[in-house]
Order: sequence, then C-alpha cells, then structure tokens
Amino acid sequence: MPGLFEGKKGLITGVFNKQSIAWAIAERVLSEGGVCGFTHMPDKPDDERKKNEGRVRKLIDGHSGAKFLEPMDVTLDGHVDAVAGRCKEELGELDFLLHSIAFAPPEDLKKDTVDTSREGFKTAMAISVHSLMALASATKDLLKPGASILTLTYYGGEKCVPGYNVMGVCKAALDATVKYLAYDLGPRGVRVNALSAGPLQTISGRGAGVDEMLGLYEAMAPLGRNITHEEVGKSGVYLLSDMSSGVTGEILHLDGGYNAMGSPGRMLEKIKAARG
Repeated sequence: MPGLFEGKKGLITGVFNKQSIAWAIAERVLSEGGVCGFTHMPDKPDDERKKNEGRVRKLIDGHSGAKFLEPMDVTLDGHVDAVAGRCKEELGELDFLLHSIAFAPPEDLKKDTVDTSREGFKTAMAISVHSLMALASATKDLLKPGASILTLTYYGGEKCVPGYNVMGVCKAALDATVKYLAYDLGPRGVRVNALSAGPLQTISGRGAGVDEMLGLYEAMAPLGRNITHEEVGKSGVYLLSDMSSGVTGEILHLDGGYNAMGSPGRMLEKIKAARG
C-alpha cells in the first residue's frame, strides 16, 4: 500500500535535534514515502566540527527520501533564495513546506515584555515571523496547486503565558500571518495553516520553562495528560497532506484540550483537597 506522501516532495526547516517538533513531523513524512529537502542553522566560521549541520545530517542519513541539506540564515535574503533555488534544482515543484523557525535573544526573552529592547524585538520578529513570509514568497512559484504550508505556533500568542514574554507577541504576529498568507496564496490553490502544540521537551521548550508547563497542562487539560512527539508527527502529517485539502488559515490546537478550558478544571479538586 503506497504511503501518504508517496510521490510528494517538500522542504523541511527548523530541525535542530531528535527532540525537535520539526523532526517528529519530518520523520513521519519520510516514513510515508515523502521526498524532502532540509535546512539547518548555519555554523559559525570557526566551528570546524560543524555541529549544527552534523546534528541534522546524523538524523537524515539513511533516509532515501532526504535529498539535500542546506544552511539557511533567514535574516539574509540570499540564503532564503539559495534554498529556494536548491529546491527547484533537486525537487522541481513542492507539495509541502514546513516552517519551524523561532528565536528571541535570550537576554530579551528573560525580561518582562515591557522591557524588550528595540533590537531584540526586531530580531525576534524577523526570525520568528518574517521568515515565514520570506520562505512563502521565495517558493510560491514552486508550490503546486494543492500544496500545503505549515508553521508551528503556541497558545502564548493567543493568551498571556507569563514567562513567554516577547515570543508570545511574535506568535500572535505569526498567527495573523498564517491567515493573510492563506488569503494571498489561496488563488494558487496553496493552503497555509499552523499547528499549536502543547509543551514538549525540546530545546526551545526548555528555554521557555517547559518543565513547569508540563505539570500545569497535565492537571488542567481535559485529557489529563501531555501530548507526545508521536502525536505531533501525526497532526503535522495531517496538515501537510491531502487529508486536510479543504483546511486553510487555521490553527490546530494539539494540547489535550487545554486551550478549551476557562478554569483550572480538575486541578480545583486537588486545591480543595490540599486545603482540607
């Protein structure tokens, strides 16, 4: 039986290591027969070990569907254009594009939002939000009718999540960008959606205090548990595949139902019990 992505080609960005959400999705796409190009964060010129490239290459080696690995600094138009050129050369047309790129300078992320520096704000927005616009623009003539663009967001862009700070502002902008790109690219038959996953143990998650959030979600979510990398992979595949052919401009929440709660829910029972 052919895989869900048999004959499909696309670009995967934002894989950092085995715990990356992007890798959970990419691994599933590859297992379903997809052919993928990958990008990685550029290594510093003095890094002879090329750690960023090496981490991703170690993951994709052995997968016949992994066709290339290209460095990309999304703040440089030349890098984005080079990746689009590599896609055209190696893959021809694209059926899907996964955007999993976000960053805020640590010194700004740790501050209260009100104290975010001008330069920190510009950097965070350029990398976390404009990168989606830049990639969509650079690849729009390669994206086939019916193609899907997927980005990764978080509930902190919809509601205030203390500690998420300036990144929450970026995610709010990213959520709006999804809707506007869905409108722009709709006449081409290209869909644009976002996956809003609950907390997971990832590099970016640890930077945003994921350990505390895991306990909160387990206590409050209707399902009474946290999500898994496997579930992220399955939901990502749904949004990147033809199974979601009529879905665009949407944010799919994958959080055990946490976003649906208007009160602490069953956690109140534990609070009452603790009070005696």
